[in-house]
Amino acid sequence: MLEDIIIGQYYPGDSLIHRLDPRVKIVSALIYMVALFVVNNLVGFSLVTVMAALSMTVSRIPWKFFLKSLRPILILVAITVILNMFLTPGKALLALGPLSVTREGIMLGAVAAVRLFLLVLVAALLTLTTTPVNLTEGIERLLSPGRAVGIPAHELAMMMTIALRFIPTLIEETDKIIKAQKSRGADFEGGNLAARAKNLVPVLVPLFVSSFRRADELATAMEARCYRGGEGRTRLRELQIGTQDRVVIALTAVFLAAAIASRWWIP
Repeated sequence: MLEDIIIGQYYPGDSLIHRLDPRVKIVSALIYMVALFVVNNLVGFSLVTVMAALSMTVSRIPWKFFLKSLRPILILVAITVILNMFLTPGKALLALGPLSVTREGIMLGAVAAVRLFLLVLVAALLTLTTTPVNLTEGIERLLSPGRAVGIPAHELAMMMTIALRFIPTLIEETDKIIKAQKSRGADFEGGNLAARAKNLVPVLVPLFVSSFRRADELATAMEARCYRGGEGRTRLRELQIGTQDRVVIALTAVFLAAAIASRWWIP
């Protein structure tokens, strides 16, 4: 299960999505996520689904990576669907004691599942096609207008990117600790929920210790390289919006505008 979490990993490539300016990808992903929660009919969901599928195909990243990113949320999706099926009032299709499965509940559950799946896929696409350095620079450039009101754009971008960068590292560390504990006879699958939670203590304690150690090592490395924040820093390559970036952002805007407009045009 841990190896299925790919948020924060980068997949090297030279596709159109990889070459896009990180600001374009970040803004497109944010607009897409907003549109995802605005659409409420079959046409709108079809448009956002087709757009996600086209983007993943153009990225030339094997689909198995995207499918792996969905596995960790399957339990959450299942719980969401079941709760909607039984707790949403409407026309009853099946009675199970005091509870009833309603048609409206099934529809709401399906909508919630599609939204969660597409949300994770778009987030995975963003991190898989953008290096941590470009992601940091893109976030910083987007937040830079906030410096006028005291928003530390560089520091915020650095913190968010470091957090994303260390997700795969912490997952790998957790997997190593679990395997080491299992080799010593630890049981993480037997017993009730309380027993399983108690058995996680030998994993969480060394994981926290390792995380603090890595954070201290990173701080020492940054200080050794005279890191003093964003003031006076220069870049080898400055971000520039090119023709393909403008074309992609225009097509994305039109596509998502049509999806959002379908909410009011189509019942």
